Amino acid sequence: MIRDITIGQYYPAESRIHRLDPRVKIVCTLLFLVSLFVQSSLLGYVIATVFLGGVIKLSKVPLKYIVKGLKPIVILLLFTVVMNLFLTQGGEKLVHFWIFTITENGLRTSVFMAVRLMYLVAGSSIMTFTTSPNGLTDGMEKLLHPLNKVNVPVHEVAMMMSIALRFIPILLEETDKIMKAQMARGADFESGNIIQRAKAMIPILVPLFVSAFRRANDLAMAMEARCYHGGEGRTKMKPLKYKTRDRMAYIITVVYVAAVFAAGRFVDFKLWIF
Repeated sequence: MIRDITIGQYYPAESRIHRLDPRVKIVCTLLFLVSLFVQSSLLGYVIATVFLGGVIKLSKVPLKYIVKGLKPIVILLLFTVVMNLFLTQGGEKLVHFWIFTITENGLRTSVFMAVRLMYLVAGSSIMTFTTSPNGLTDGMEKLLHPLNKVNVPVHEVAMMMSIALRFIPILLEETDKIMKAQMARGADFESGNIIQRAKAMIPILVPLFVSAFRRANDLAMAMEARCYHGGEGRTKMKPLKYKTRDRMAYIITVVYVAAVFAAGRFVDFKLWIF
């Protein structure tokens, strides 16, 4: 399960998505996520599927990496589907047994919610797979730059995000090493109920926290040794500049969002007539 977490991981490749400006990928990802939650039509999700599939194809990220990132949310996905399936009322009754009733609206809502969660994780994974932590930091800092006028420490916030993204894969690797060392000494993390499994994780958490604090202290000393004093007056080795491909990406994403909204209205209108 630890190896299946793909948050913060970068997949190096030469693709059109990799070459896009980080600001473009951040904004387009946000627009894609918004489009998933503001419409609930079948045609809209078909368009979203085609759009997401095209982006995955252009990114040259293997599909198995995208699917691998969905494994940690399987329990959340099943819980969400079950809750929406049995608790959402309205529409024609499809199945009724004991105190449970499955309605047409409940089935529709549960399926759409499952698709939303999977596409949300897949879309976010594409952004992190195709953008380095430094690129994400620079893009976020550039997007939030206007907040400097209201005394928001944008550079410091972006720096903390960059450090957090860099630490995620390191801590996951450290956790995997600790678990293997504990299993070699006879520890069992698979058997037992949830409470027993939670107690079995305690021997992992203590050395993991110790390692995390040690790494944080080493990083702080390294930054002080290099005379780091914040973002004031600092320049960029690779300043971000929009290019033609970035503007085209914006246009394509806006067209996609408009198509999703139009599809939702069209389908709802047709259902209302018939």
